[in-house]
Amino acid sequence: MFSRLRTFTVLAAVGASSFLAVPQASAEVEPGGWTSVSPTFTVQERGCGQVDGLTFTLTCSTASGDQRAERRYATYTGGTRQFEGYFRISSLSGTRISLKQTFNESAAGPYFMLAAERGGRLYAVHGGDTLSNAGTVGATVRVNTVHQVGTSHRTYINGSLKHTYDSPGGSFYDKFGAYRTNSGNGPATVVWSDIRFWRK
Repeated sequence: MFSRLRTFTVLAAVGASSFLAVPQASAEVEPGGWTSVSPTFTVQERGCGQVDGLTFTLTCSTASGDQRAERRYATYTGGTRQFEGYFRISSLSGTRISLKQTFNESAAGPYFMLAAERGGRLYAVHGGDTLSNAGTVGATVRVNTVHQVGTSHRTYINGSLKHTYDSPGGSFYDKFGAYRTNSGNGPATVVWSDIRFWRK
């Protein structure tokens, strides 16, 4: 009886010390004053787009029409919002595939789009600025966007600020997945993970 009790006590102590050793998950950029939120979302599949959990696939090489596989999150207005997610392009036979969008609902169009070219270049669709060359097939890339409505929109790649864009006021929402840009085409498969949102 004593032996069993001692064994249990040792295991409990080991388990407790292991638990205490786990670091707190707090990866947001521009830290300070953020509140975690969990906005609702809908799944969008159009053309040859397919969504399976957090795996987003364009199965065709069609270079026209609406080819998309995305999650569309709830609309927000005012304040400052932060998105964080990790993506891995598991295959890309096509090119110029949008990965993350901040959509301007007030203007009925995309406001910021982060896209990938075959070869790994990550760029802003509007303006064409190169943000990074980290988007190679098989690499995991962390993306944060910080949107201060009416002021600015900032994009971080792997924790480093890569793009700043003026922001109008209005209503916006976040989208991510795999979406054919006007000059792009599939096939493509993108796997997202560890999606989180905050607000101020």
